[in-house]
Amino acid sequence: MGHGHHGHGHHGHGHHPHGHDHDDEHPASELPAAFDVSVPDEALTPEQRSRRALLRRAGLLGAGLTAGSVLAPRTAAAAAAPGSRRTNGFLWLAGDHHIHTQYSNDGKYRVVDQVRQGARHGLDWLVITDHGNATHARIGVEKVNPDIREARAAYQDTLVFQGLEWNIPGAEHGTVFVHPGRNEVAVLKRFETDYDGGVKGAGDSTPANEALAVAGLDFLADQVRRRQVKDVLMLANHPSRKGIDSPHEIRAWRDATGDGRRIAVGMEGAPGHQAAGIARGLGMGRARGLYDGSPGANSFPGYPLESYRTWGGFDWMTATVGGLWDSLLAEGKPWWITANSDSHHVYTDTAVRGPDGDFTADGKHGDPVYGGRIDLTEGDYWPGQYSRTHVGADGFGYAAVMDGIRAGRVWVDHGQLISGLDVRVAGGHRWATLGGALHVRRGTHVTLTVDLALAGAPNWAGFVPRLSRVDVIQGDVTGPVADRNAFTAPTARVVTSYEVNKTSGSVRLTYDLGRIDRPVYLRLRGTDGHRSAVGAMGAAVDPAGPAIDVIGDADPWRDLWFYSNPVWVLPS
Repeated sequence: MGHGHHGHGHHGHGHHPHGHDHDDEHPASELPAAFDVSVPDEALTPEQRSRRALLRRAGLLGAGLTAGSVLAPRTAAAAAAPGSRRTNGFLWLAGDHHIHTQYSNDGKYRVVDQVRQGARHGLDWLVITDHGNATHARIGVEKVNPDIREARAAYQDTLVFQGLEWNIPGAEHGTVFVHPGRNEVAVLKRFETDYDGGVKGAGDSTPANEALAVAGLDFLADQVRRRQVKDVLMLANHPSRKGIDSPHEIRAWRDATGDGRRIAVGMEGAPGHQAAGIARGLGMGRARGLYDGSPGANSFPGYPLESYRTWGGFDWMTATVGGLWDSLLAEGKPWWITANSDSHHVYTDTAVRGPDGDFTADGKHGDPVYGGRIDLTEGDYWPGQYSRTHVGADGFGYAAVMDGIRAGRVWVDHGQLISGLDVRVAGGHRWATLGGALHVRRGTHVTLTVDLALAGAPNWAGFVPRLSRVDVIQGDVTGPVADRNAFTAPTARVVTSYEVNKTSGSVRLTYDLGRIDRPVYLRLRGTDGHRSAVGAMGAAVDPAGPAIDVIGDADPWRDLWFYSNPVWVLPS
């Protein structure tokens, strides 16, 4: 059923050993200085000292950093507390793959502004994703690169990838990003010139444009095979916003590049622009994610009207138990979710676009300047200020982050609802974690163990979030679908929920799957409990899921959720 080509357990995240393009790579074993407790405080730069203080306040620095081995039995010592930087042998690195700068036609900030803010808000990795368009393809993709290199040098504890926001032919936007190296600009420039829907005038939902999107992914895979770049990834952005990412297109992207190194690996489970739902007078008065549209000429006609809204800040494809994401997972093939800022113009910021820029001529806007007022009419947050994507990496480095994303070792949260998550599905003396698959003999007794580190410090909004409930969602693996436009999974449902009665420290939850006789997958979701509603498939499937967000009255800080990627259990 297509299980063989994604990371399973602790060994399915193979490295990609190419002898090139290492000039910007961190050694995988190296810890950022702020995290390395063997480095004294006085040896740190002011930026690193600030970072270490943030980690200490959040309870994320200590013995757990070096504890844990994927080969060791799961003991209190070996498993490391889930709030530590390292659990199950993986270093958990928080990041954001969707960030705009002055090199976007609708952007404002310098690269270093976004990187500084991401580091300040606790992120370990960032992707600069300026919009694909004729100007960006002509000069922007080249001109932003020195700024990215300077930011890498200035913030050595933060991994800064160069990417772009691809206008997917026939569809929505997507993040495309490459492993740093001498050809990062050349490959992105050629890709954008030849395969961007905006540059090529290929935005309509036609078979030819959909084929061009797949050809673009094949081109990127070929660049990796030819060793022009070490690695490339694509993630679909705000997939339900306009209803133009049809189920068959998503499946085509996922299945592109055959059995080679997959390029398209997932989608935004939650879009950026989360502040946009704050009521007018205090905020923008629009919708979380700017999801306030309706079907258009290129929209997939099968999607219901409620798919054009967010649900607890999450995209309808992810938020609906038994919906589109579950229909993909039920095929037994990998497709992961992320969360990020889509940061263009930040809520409550005082900067405005510089007056001296000519975007068409320069490929960038002028550097931002002080605008003399606090802006309450924007809908974005800084990277890491609200949304975080946590990746289980083998070490601190660009390849390790990309390997972790491709393997699906990813969980996401809003508002720092929790500070750590450790998931194990175990049976028959084996275990698997997020993105993996547990292969066992039919009839093996299988248990899910979830360790949660509760929030240990105030978030940006000034309060310590409180986790109220955790849901376990389970579905059967039924294999490839006959209808490539299917977007339901009839067997998926919330199988158990746990009320969380602690306000600090950690919580362990266990769920007994019994003796496994058929292939299944599990995924997790948690909430602060402020807003919920019966899910779209009914109370028997989802009795208390996220509620649809109200346009113009959806304060994101009063409705916090986390989601994990799945783990499969595959008996034979």
